[in-house]
Amino acid sequence: MSEKIIALVDGSVYAASVCDHAAWIAARTEAPVELLHVLGRREGADTKDRSGAIALGARTALLNELAALDAQCAKLMMERGRAILDDARTKLEAAGVTQGTTRLRHGDIVETVAEIEDQARVIVIGKRGEAADFATGHLGSNLERILRSSHKPILVASRAFRPIHKVLVAFDGGTSALKAIDHIAHSPVFQGLDVHVVTVGNESAQVAKGLETAQAILRAAGIAAETSVLPGQPETVLARLVEDAGFDLLVMGAYGHSRIRSLIIGSTTTAMIRACKVPLVLMR
Repeated sequence: MSEKIIALVDGSVYAASVCDHAAWIAARTEAPVELLHVLGRREGADTKDRSGAIALGARTALLNELAALDAQCAKLMMERGRAILDDARTKLEAAGVTQGTTRLRHGDIVETVAEIEDQARVIVIGKRGEAADFATGHLGSNLERILRSSHKPILVASRAFRPIHKVLVAFDGGTSALKAIDHIAHSPVFQGLDVHVVTVGNESAQVAKGLETAQAILRAAGIAAETSVLPGQPETVLARLVEDAGFDLLVMGAYGHSRIRSLIIGSTTTAMIRACKVPLVLMR
């Protein structure tokens, strides 16, 4: 398949985990990996020109020095970006990935992902960015923007990689949940894994029918999935189930409600990303 795994890497502690998860997917799909690092507009060629802030009458030498500093900063950020990509490629190669490329881009990361996501089978990104150690209760500033805009599956990497054997699928019967079931059924990533599909809420004929349909789709694809219905609130029940039952990966639909509603009452998706210590695959 020509589609590739696009792995977003930065200077955070999550970068190594992003590489490990990308390598895991590559091993199961034989898909190439593209490592992408995006320099923000303030980091690259569009670095702010501080020389313009000097008042009239300032010495020409100082203006020249500040202009040179701007250029130096832009150059250093470029070199840092290349170093991040080189380190990530070395980690991929150590994990056995032979089809790996790198790409350094300038601009907005969400716009960049939107431009190239047609080439991707999955996008891998860390849960938090370079301020991870200073904002442990918050998600990466770009993560939610990418999740809300991308139409491809997104794997949100946990802080550290561990082998994936047990997969929990959160199923609410909605469009994104059905899309997730179809993705699992047709992806070699999930073949041979222990898959459990769970609906959180009250049992009903509609819920039972939805789970039966999901199970039939997966079993037809050779995946012997089990199903269950659990009472309670999704973010609480799913996070506890992942921890207690030792699941290694959570798959769920992303942002089923409108953005305005999410801003008012919060979002199950955001809560799950914060609460879960395992990677998540999210589908819109």
